[in-house]
Amino acid sequence: MTTSFRVEEDGIRADRLVGEVFPRRSRRVLAALFEQGLVLVNGKPAKKGERLEAGDLVEVLATPPDEEALRPIPEPSLSLDVLYHDEQVVVVNKPPGIPTHPLRAGELGTCANALVARFPECRLMGDDPREGGVAHRLDAGTSGVLVAARTPESWRSLRASFREGRATKEYLALVVGEVDEPGVVDVPIAHDPGQPGRALPCEDPVQAAKRKALPARTSYQPEELFSGFTLLRCHAETGRMHQIRVHLAHAGMPVVGDPLYGMGAAEPRVIGHFLHAARLCIPHPRTGEMVSFEAPLPPDRQAALASLRKR
Repeated sequence: MTTSFRVEEDGIRADRLVGEVFPRRSRRVLAALFEQGLVLVNGKPAKKGERLEAGDLVEVLATPPDEEALRPIPEPSLSLDVLYHDEQVVVVNKPPGIPTHPLRAGELGTCANALVARFPECRLMGDDPREGGVAHRLDAGTSGVLVAARTPESWRSLRASFREGRATKEYLALVVGEVDEPGVVDVPIAHDPGQPGRALPCEDPVQAAKRKALPARTSYQPEELFSGFTLLRCHAETGRMHQIRVHLAHAGMPVVGDPLYGMGAAEPRVIGHFLHAARLCIPHPRTGEMVSFEAPLPPDRQAALASLRKR
């Protein structure tokens, strides 16, 4: 549904005016309208910081959902593997093949849907109403440790820990190729302008600057060697989109089951791609002491390793 109106005063910012028309919408939701080209000024896509003039015609091509509509819908029927919980946090083992949280209003089948069914207070936690208290994110195909906040204070503490690099993330990745030495991939990562939802390594400093790539560093060491494959233990020292998958593929050892970055391999078959968040260390929001949480490999990952050991 399109909403149209005329600007009544000079100099007002486009995002402020749209926010006045839709007062119950968050800044993030309104920013998405501009990013998707759904706000037009005199028939042309507008930027959110654009200054308008009296008489300009503004058209909003879609009605943005309010925050309540974006919050995860509780799904008690979804299973939830709780590793730990107290009055501040919940730690779960996300299965592969499901998203961390919904992206659209009414979306079901995510880890956040299962989480808020059991811990309703999580539904109100987060900067984005879709987050359901989950303080970080794993790709849909990635399994493993996720931590969620149960109080606003815990949310702020957890987010600061991830933002400031005080959270330590350790992953297990089954990759194509035989890797017998530890290594480090220190290559900036940018969004792929030609394919939304995909990231690019930018080794060339000129290209990195042009694409506004962000520093990214991943270290790895062999955990178990197979014929044609290696199980790596990886440390993501930064938190860029698809970082480990991008870096390992860039180094010539793509993750098994990952068609987005190098096709991986047809065998062994797993749900999603074989990347597992095995361990997370964070300062506890209440005490500040470092606490560690570990998640066992899902059954399909365990079966894949067992089949490789038999070869």
